[in-house]
Amino acid sequence: MTKLEQLIKDLCPNGVEYKTLGEIATYRRGSFPQPYGDVRWYGGEGAMPFVQVADVGDSLSLNLSTKQTISTLAQPKSVFVKKGTVVVTLQGTIGRVAITQYDSYVDRTLAIFETYKIQNLNKKYFAYQLKAKFDEEKKHARGTTLKTITKEEFTHFTIPVPPIAVQNEIVRILDTFTELTAELTAELTARKQQYEYYRDSLLTFDDSVPIVKLGDIAIVTKLAGFEFTKYVNYSNEGNIIALRGLNVKNGTLDLTDVKYIDNSDLSKLNRSKLHIGDMLFTYVGTIGQVALVDVENKYYLAPNVALIRSTSKQLLPEYMKYYFQSNIFWNTQINRLLQSSSMKNIPMEKIRKFEIPLPPLKEQERIVFILDRFDKLSNDISVGLPAEIKARQQQYEYYRNKLLTFDEVKA
Repeated sequence: MTKLEQLIKDLCPNGVEYKTLGEIATYRRGSFPQPYGDVRWYGGEGAMPFVQVADVGDSLSLNLSTKQTISTLAQPKSVFVKKGTVVVTLQGTIGRVAITQYDSYVDRTLAIFETYKIQNLNKKYFAYQLKAKFDEEKKHARGTTLKTITKEEFTHFTIPVPPIAVQNEIVRILDTFTELTAELTAELTARKQQYEYYRDSLLTFDDSVPIVKLGDIAIVTKLAGFEFTKYVNYSNEGNIIALRGLNVKNGTLDLTDVKYIDNSDLSKLNRSKLHIGDMLFTYVGTIGQVALVDVENKYYLAPNVALIRSTSKQLLPEYMKYYFQSNIFWNTQINRLLQSSSMKNIPMEKIRKFEIPLPPLKEQERIVFILDRFDKLSNDISVGLPAEIKARQQQYEYYRNKLLTFDEVKA
């Protein structure tokens, strides 16, 4: 008999009481002055970490540093929390849970748990239960994504509250699992950093390599609004997929959540039909994600994604994809463009003006061959570290769900 089994037998043999979040704790939402785009709210002397949805990870942790810092001018209009505070994302990517690792201010898109109504509650056990509860809710949501959650729904979440000794032992076990996964994740991060270093080195050229404008060697276009409203009809099943922005991630097509357009008037959508070698580029929302089309007669362009089709035999689509992912390209073109204006998207004419070095075809082929091997080692879910991390995560979730589930005590 394990220590946990013995504790349960001794302390709660007849089951565990379940309580709603409203009975366990009170929470409030963060805050931030409007509009978000006002530069006065960010950075400067005395700035503090500002926690937003993008800073909350999948394993009860925050990024080591927040993407934004909040200025002294904005701090009185936001919500301060101390290190060790449980926060939950309630908008955007809903249901991520973290415990703050530093004093910070929190955005209005997160719930903050600071006051607890019951004694003998392990804060980390509470966070583990919240994460498990949201993961269960996502299983019942279409596309495994929660779109919205009301305060009433959130308040009525129920979780078991066993004796504190049982909570502590569960946390110890789950922490061991997460530490092992964190070690693998750290190794993968180091491998990716190594990959990025070699990628950027391979894509750095001297003055002998010509620089060309993208519009001179490729078609750059998008789905017209009238085409979408008049001829496109989405459905949840079929064979022909309209590729949207969320399907373009980290250099590959993510088909986890797709919309089919088999019942659309495809004869009117010839301009947006995608072919092998076409590159997709997200220009609205999450800007700059790219992926290549690898199958014929299956994909069409959806709104908010640009099509970039090479028209030159001297430009390999695979080489273009890698260049668009490089830090060189981002630092010299994407970031400068976004920082120089308040635009939330990149117009087609700006994309056509992107500059790309054009080494000889043989050199492009060599670069693609090397980076394909690196990319497979770092990113392919079926091999190497990502596969091991996925297996470890599945094992963790299985045991987590068993550890966090109890028979409910009978009244």
